[in-house]
Parts: sequence; structure tokens; C-alpha cells
Amino acid sequence: MNDTASQPALPDHLSSNPRSPHYVKEIFEHNIGIRLNGKERNDVEEYCISEGWIKIASPKALDRRRQPLLMKLKGTVEAFYI
Repeated sequence: MNDTASQPALPDHLSSNPRSPHYVKEIFEHNIGIRLNGKERNDVEEYCISEGWIKIASPKALDRRRQPLLMKLKGTVEAFYI
């Protein structure tokens, strides 16, 4: 059973990177899911519902800090608690 009263509201823009200004620690204490164009995704690093995009990590490319480069996919984004 999910207790929706204790879960904070999901923000419009959320990132899983703690260094990002869009990171919210309280959200990640619960399991969340993301759908892009009706298909559930489990590899999302960042999303924005109002602008309609998600960012996922590139499988091979790294930036100068050895972090994976993020690719932007556009479509209809839905965030929900699992």
C-alpha cells in the first residue's frame, strides 16, 4: 500500500544528480516512475514535464569529469509514485 499523504508532490523539473539545483532529496526516499510517450522508462536522469523532455545517460560517451553525457528525448512526460 502506498501512503500518498506522506509523499511530497512531484515537481515539474527533477534531477537525480545531487549537484543539480533541481535535485530534491525527499523525493528520492520514495520510488518514482517516469513515462515518456506512454512507455515506462527506468533510465531517466532528469525530466521536465512542462517542457516535455527527459535526459538519459549515453552508453559510452563521457564528459571531462568522467560523467556520462546526457541525451535529451522529447515527448509527453508523466511522473508518478510506484
